[in-house]
Amino acid sequence: MTEMVFRREDVRAFRFVRCGFDATSGEAQLVYALDDGPELVETVRFPGAPFALDDARLGGVIRALRLLHLLAGVSYYKAAVPQDIRIDSYAIDAETAAFLTEVYENGLGEFAYRNGLDLRGKIGFPVAAESNEGPAPALGLSSHALVAIGGGKDSLVSIEALRAAGVAQTVSWIGSSPLIRACAERTGLPLLNIERKLAPALFEMNKQGAYNGHIPVTAVNSAILAVAALLTGADQVVFSNERSASYGSLIPGTGEVNHQWSKGWQFERDFARHLRERVASDLKYYSLLRPFSELAVARQFARLDRYDGHFSSCNRNFHILGERPAQRWCGVCPKCHFVFLALAPFMPKPRLLNIFGRNLLDEADQAPGFDALLEYQDHKPFECVGEGKESRAAMTVLAQSPSWREDALVARFRREIQPQLEAAELELAPLLVASAEHGIPSPLWGALRAHFGT
Repeated sequence: MTEMVFRREDVRAFRFVRCGFDATSGEAQLVYALDDGPELVETVRFPGAPFALDDARLGGVIRALRLLHLLAGVSYYKAAVPQDIRIDSYAIDAETAAFLTEVYENGLGEFAYRNGLDLRGKIGFPVAAESNEGPAPALGLSSHALVAIGGGKDSLVSIEALRAAGVAQTVSWIGSSPLIRACAERTGLPLLNIERKLAPALFEMNKQGAYNGHIPVTAVNSAILAVAALLTGADQVVFSNERSASYGSLIPGTGEVNHQWSKGWQFERDFARHLRERVASDLKYYSLLRPFSELAVARQFARLDRYDGHFSSCNRNFHILGERPAQRWCGVCPKCHFVFLALAPFMPKPRLLNIFGRNLLDEADQAPGFDALLEYQDHKPFECVGEGKESRAAMTVLAQSPSWREDALVARFRREIQPQLEAAELELAPLLVASAEHGIPSPLWGALRAHFGT
């Protein structure tokens, strides 16, 4: 095999070569290339093969697979970000091209910022002369939810809410994380574990100077689960993204950069519409937690206790490469900081300390990390954490609590930071009120509000 040589400055075009699905094995292939270079082949394997698909269902799977092909391409496009984008084996219409441009521009916002790139107005997908497909048909999907689980508190709150509402569900995840599997098994529900393998050449390109950084992975995972829903006949794909995901980090001189854009409302709304109009009219996609703040979700999670020894929101557990923490919580990353802070107002202190194995708020050297959460002399971290006002409200509650107020970082907040803030910035109650902006089906929304007690 010839050794690969990659020079990102020489790349002129990114190509979506082809995609295909083998119903006998359940394996999808997503094929890409830079210029006329070697093919970059990603595989996704769906359990349950062989799949018996009638013509209508097969058509839906092909449409969903093409959408996955286009969204998953972001992992390879970012290696050189060439201006010329080509689709070799099928055509897309103007609305699809506009949606993809939106996802790539916004979903690569942090990537562009960290690499000193400006991608606005420079990403353009080729458009066919006219729409290549009519409105998507209904495929007779069954009332069943594929619920994405990530191993953290949010998806567990969704799973238990759906259970309480009597919604049939399958707990679904992508990849081989033992931690996610343990959480999924703990639910006692049917499981669906999908295997995804990136093209091996991507890692070699990274070693040779490819641009690297954060991608809109939730967009890719959403498309994978849309394919899985059609293969299994489920009519719902459910994620667990709160309303705070719609708000990014405010960078001086740059503006807003949202690490979790593909977890936000704009992506959810537009992806759901694309599935409904271009893939299958009876396939629903929504986030069950969209109306709620991170603190409202933390309050709901604190009412559960069966997952205390199983869940983790620490992203260091889920890195593709690199060192992972020996325990479920590293205790020093923004996710650990935020989850600890968000749960503290709603959970007995001994229980929280037992989950984390330490008191993060009594470690003075962790002040810079918590300051970033508070948006105090720093911007919100590039992580899936709540808004600054949520962290400030949580810290205010702790500053009034005899159990917490003398801990090093809480005492510092009470002494140095709280006096600089307006009282309205520190109120918890308004943050626990549900929003009307969401895509949750109407009958389920009523049951969900009752379950959350809002």
